Amino acid sequence: MNERYSTMSKGQKLLAAYITDNYDKAVFLTAAKLGEVVGVSESTVVRFAAQLGYKGYPQFQKALEEMVRSKLDAASRIEVTFGRISRSRVLESVLKADIEKIKGTLHTIDQNAFELAVDTILTAKRIYIIGIRSCAPLAAFLSFYLNYIFDHVTLLHTNSSSEIFEQMVRISKEDVIIGISFPRYSLRTLKALEFANHRNAKVITLTDSVHSPMNLYSSCNLIAESDMASIVDSLVAPLSVINALIVALCMRRQDEVANTLESLEQIWEDYQVYKNDEIDYIDDKFKMHYAKAVDFDMEKDSDMEKDSS
Repeated sequence: MNERYSTMSKGQKLLAAYITDNYDKAVFLTAAKLGEVVGVSESTVVRFAAQLGYKGYPQFQKALEEMVRSKLDAASRIEVTFGRISRSRVLESVLKADIEKIKGTLHTIDQNAFELAVDTILTAKRIYIIGIRSCAPLAAFLSFYLNYIFDHVTLLHTNSSSEIFEQMVRISKEDVIIGISFPRYSLRTLKALEFANHRNAKVITLTDSVHSPMNLYSSCNLIAESDMASIVDSLVAPLSVINALIVALCMRRQDEVANTLESLEQIWEDYQVYKNDEIDYIDDKFKMHYAKAVDFDMEKDSDMEKDSS
């Protein structure tokens, strides 16, 4: 499926994405039922199996069964491994796993796609960013720093589907939308990308696989490894890709970024943004005056004690 993904039709790509993410369920489905679940015809499922080199869907299903069996064995081994990890090794294990995700992303990410993303963002009139649920912090982080570089950056608020489209009502071919989604993929994010694509806007995705449904409407795909540790999504590698994207954009807009930061530094100083808010600033002069006052009071009390004696 990986080798032939680029030559597949849209329906076949949907099948590949579903099977990749739900192989343990797909293995038990007939061709008709698999088509119904994915939203394609039974004939599309049969042609999909044939394009992969199988004589028919039953042969493909048998091969899938063999793969699932090996996957389940691997999952069982992983479960045993995690069962043996003591509480004292949780930190070490999770951090090492995150390191591996970054290393894997570094080796597999498409450098040309990364450069295309940078160029697309630089030439866009307006920039829209969307990330839902666990991906929301990634979207907010990217939006926070892009606002230092560009004038028209919109972080889409995602309380409801209708609200998303209302914020995107003016999106056009001169604009770009950056969609961030990892398993389990967000349908609202996918619909936002579909809407942007219909308006001929540029679509950039940050996701975990070429088979991700997020890539159905994108012209530029940034792939970062993601996994789960307990109930927590591991999004360290995607955040590193976002960091690299921000740095690359800053390097292409050095003068504008420098001027913006200089202005902000002056504003922060004039309005004591960090002194009173972020750091809980304490005036040393007040401390000195307070110390002197205490010393004076102590001396006064001592003199009064002497006089009374």
